[in-house]
Amino acid sequence: MEISYLGHSSFLIKTLQATIVTDPFNESIGIKPKEVTADIVTISHHHFDHDNLGIVKGDPVVIDGPGEYDLKGVEIYGVPSFHDKSKGSERGGNTIFVVESEEIRLCHLGDLGLVLSEGEIEKLGEIDILFTPIGGKYTIDSDEAVKLISLIEPNIVIPMHYKTEGINLDIDTIEDFVEEMGIKDKKPKDKLVVKKGGFNEEETEAVVLKVQN
Repeated sequence: MEISYLGHSSFLIKTLQATIVTDPFNESIGIKPKEVTADIVTISHHHFDHDNLGIVKGDPVVIDGPGEYDLKGVEIYGVPSFHDKSKGSERGGNTIFVVESEEIRLCHLGDLGLVLSEGEIEKLGEIDILFTPIGGKYTIDSDEAVKLISLIEPNIVIPMHYKTEGINLDIDTIEDFVEEMGIKDKKPKDKLVVKKGGFNEEETEAVVLKVQN
């Protein structure tokens, strides 16, 4: 499995079964989105910076809500959550997606706005790779993300939805998260390649990915 960061909350995930894109954004956030081809697109919620289907080629199947899906041998579970701490009254709902392929379980939290309860975390099951927002204001911030990581206990965590070069949204940079997670290798990786059984089971590894232009 190969994971590349397209920017903001968008990733390109290539598995043996299918290619998946998460939360494609439009250029109004300040950076130009990269056109990609995919079999499946997941959309956590319909805001302009998460649902730009126009950049995704290949006639993909779009999943934009809770439920269980089995597409091209990839199992996807959409779990309902909220975009804020007021049960959605401020920014609406948000769908967390758990994706299982190659016997690896990924969890993309979308624009999660609050720390999940133990019961909600149990619904996610065991997670190998967690994609979490850290930018605050519209989502959980670094402090809340670190707390959630300690509860979910993934093998790998990948930060998203933070201010990178060019982004004009009023959200935090990655510095606080790097410090709180004790990330020593601060240079972003071009991509992450993983396979079943290739994880460090002793502790969670934080991986920062470079935005692909």
